[in-house]
Amino acid sequence: MTDSTAHASPLAPDWLDYPEDPNALVTKLWAAGVERNDDGEIAVQGLPASQLARDYGTPLLVLDEDDFRSRARAFRDAFTEAFAELCGGVDVYYAGKSFLCTAAARWVSEEGLRVDTASGGEMATALRAGVEPAHIGLHGNNKSDDEMRRALAAGVGRIVVDSLDELDRLAELAAEAGAVAPVMLRLTPGVHAHTHEYIATAHEDQKFGLSMAGPDGSVGTDGAAGTAGSPAAAAVARALAATSIDLRGLHCHIGSQIFEPEGFGVAAEKLLGFLAEIKAEHGVELEELDLGGGHGIAYTAADTPRTPQDIATTLADVVGAACAALGMACPRISIEPGRAISGPAAFTLYEAGVRKTVTVDGKGGATHPRRYVSVDGGMSDNARPVLYEADYSVALASRASGAPAVLSRVVGKHCESGDIVVKDAYLPEDVARGDLLAVPATGAYCHSLSSNYNMLTRPAVVAVHGGQARVIIRRETEEDLFARETGL
Repeated sequence: MTDSTAHASPLAPDWLDYPEDPNALVTKLWAAGVERNDDGEIAVQGLPASQLARDYGTPLLVLDEDDFRSRARAFRDAFTEAFAELCGGVDVYYAGKSFLCTAAARWVSEEGLRVDTASGGEMATALRAGVEPAHIGLHGNNKSDDEMRRALAAGVGRIVVDSLDELDRLAELAAEAGAVAPVMLRLTPGVHAHTHEYIATAHEDQKFGLSMAGPDGSVGTDGAAGTAGSPAAAAVARALAATSIDLRGLHCHIGSQIFEPEGFGVAAEKLLGFLAEIKAEHGVELEELDLGGGHGIAYTAADTPRTPQDIATTLADVVGAACAALGMACPRISIEPGRAISGPAAFTLYEAGVRKTVTVDGKGGATHPRRYVSVDGGMSDNARPVLYEADYSVALASRASGAPAVLSRVVGKHCESGDIVVKDAYLPEDVARGDLLAVPATGAYCHSLSSNYNMLTRPAVVAVHGGQARVIIRRETEEDLFARETGL
């Protein structure tokens, strides 16, 4: 390897800095219990990567339970304090879609959070974990009759209705069951969040929610202007008229992996304005307002996540000012953090295999090297890079290295050229077969989106608590792959 690799590569993206110390860990990317030990290994609560790999195999999702719980408490405490005078506190729903199993559902319940579910399977997981049904919410843009019936029978605390069609069907099912469905209406306030197109969810041209835009297509900043004749207004009128529907309030979710606070504030102002309009038109003061989640986390050193305290105080200021301007009491606020709790609490441990260096054309006809390092997992355990072009970071986990850092691309073992785990990172030049690599911030949406593509078995999930590791989701086996087959 020539000296030309021992400095920043012209192929590196602008946000990726050449590391002064390739062994250093950027704290904000990792769970609180992660550090390099005296032997140079990455360790979580004192358990070194090599021991975890030896005991549980790779790929392996390693979750710091204490960090997960701490992040859940941080949202609970920050929002409770910030909104105490406005509405007596906040109901924090953990967005289970980010990472859910019975253990995780129990953790958040024990920390005073509720559980937001997006399917019958997620609802079943929360119920199996012993979460109080009244503290479970059910989402989904196309809930099946069975899912809605089960939610009614279980007595979940809220069903978030996504469309007029669904509202009518839920009213029918509730009437048939002799029940009254507790409903929140999910609205699209027309806020364009600064995030990837596929995870922005409050603009008009997408599948989620009831539009607040009236016939002229506009929604005023106060929520009132433009909403007359909108699907949202029609849903409110139908819900209030239905004897089998208990309309609790409004809900919105502007997207995911968002750092800027402005979008959340604009959405809150629009929905509060609409609540005031509902009171003026129907004489009903809806008691709840859910402002969703989507708060960003650090996947790379360039990311700048906000603290729960900053998020809470900023949003409380906006809500308080809007309520004062509208002359209305503040409704009970709820939020739905998911990624911000589960994401940084885990990392994925891989074993390196094949490596190669290719020559890539650069500006002015110059060529530059790029190192490829293949690992024993990939898009089956982390689909986010191929779905959203998501960026991640990576570190040599099984040892420290004195070798210079070279621009590297960590790729999986699947039969797809898009099977990229980490697109751009600096790794020590001497990374070789058998080394362990750790990718931080994989606690959200990696296990949830995992698959058996190429008939790979899904990794185990290990939780570390008090310096002790235990399996909370076992590794799949080949027998699991064949279990659903009915013949040869």
